[in-house]
Amino acid sequence: VLHSRSMHEVANTTQGSFYFILTGIPGFEASHIWISIPFCCLYTISIMGNTTILTVIRKEPSLHQPMYLFLSMLAMTDLGLTLTTLPTVMQLLWFNVHEISFEACFAQFFFLHGFSFMESSVLLAMSFDRYVAICRPLHYASILTGEVIGKIGLAIICRCVLAVLPSLFLLKRLPFCRSHLLSHSYCLHQDMIRLVCADIRVNSWYGFALVLLIIVMDPLLIVLSYTLILKSILGTASWTERFRALNNCLSHVLAVLVLYVPMVGVSMTHRFAKHASPLVHVIMANIYLLAPPVMNPIIYSVKTKQIRQGIFNVLFQRKVY
Repeated sequence: VLHSRSMHEVANTTQGSFYFILTGIPGFEASHIWISIPFCCLYTISIMGNTTILTVIRKEPSLHQPMYLFLSMLAMTDLGLTLTTLPTVMQLLWFNVHEISFEACFAQFFFLHGFSFMESSVLLAMSFDRYVAICRPLHYASILTGEVIGKIGLAIICRCVLAVLPSLFLLKRLPFCRSHLLSHSYCLHQDMIRLVCADIRVNSWYGFALVLLIIVMDPLLIVLSYTLILKSILGTASWTERFRALNNCLSHVLAVLVLYVPMVGVSMTHRFAKHASPLVHVIMANIYLLAPPVMNPIIYSVKTKQIRQGIFNVLFQRKVY
């Protein structure tokens, strides 16, 4: 019934009846209710984990330091990313609801890509924090003041909003006159733009510029910061000091890998495996969107002693001074 709607209705993007069709797990439609169990578990872990991190940092005065303030930004970003995809994914798996309105799809598009870019930006800010802490420890408190951290947070928000809004408006102005069937259970730019029946060169060039300015530049700057950190660490006299400095960076390095390894995997799949099974693309996209929000709170809870102690203190209502 859904696929028998007239093309005229599909093409009319100005009417409220326009909708997109979301796709679940290709080939496993009959098992969606069972597939929802691991998805529900992952979403629960993400929400509870990131909420716990935020609660611990807010309640523990000893964690009101630059490193943990940046970690709270990361947790808020992960929480936002989780809550952006949860409604459409779970309603599709639980209730077999495939339709999403035009406006709702663009709203999800904005928040999904906005939080994805924000994740990269926060990790870049955290690498700067690690650089200052290790390479300029005597100036750490004077450089990363509360005011500076607030300005960095505001700059991250502005950067991501200004990056996503143009692509949203550029896409929204175009006519959608092809099939309205999306290949994921959420609205992605690269998925939506293939349904457009107009010249998309401007969109493509803008997307390429975004890739260079965020997806490429952020990892390069992170690598640069760690190059400087390694140079500083190798210049220290003691192996104990080197180990301590590297251990302080380990959680952040793991968080960077959790974000960028799936991101590269998704890009490689789209570039070199265009004719692969749709299931491959769906699995890669879900790993990319779910891995950071699920793994980051686990990584920081396991690898950061202060966070573990803070969780213990909050659970047992103890204070650390």
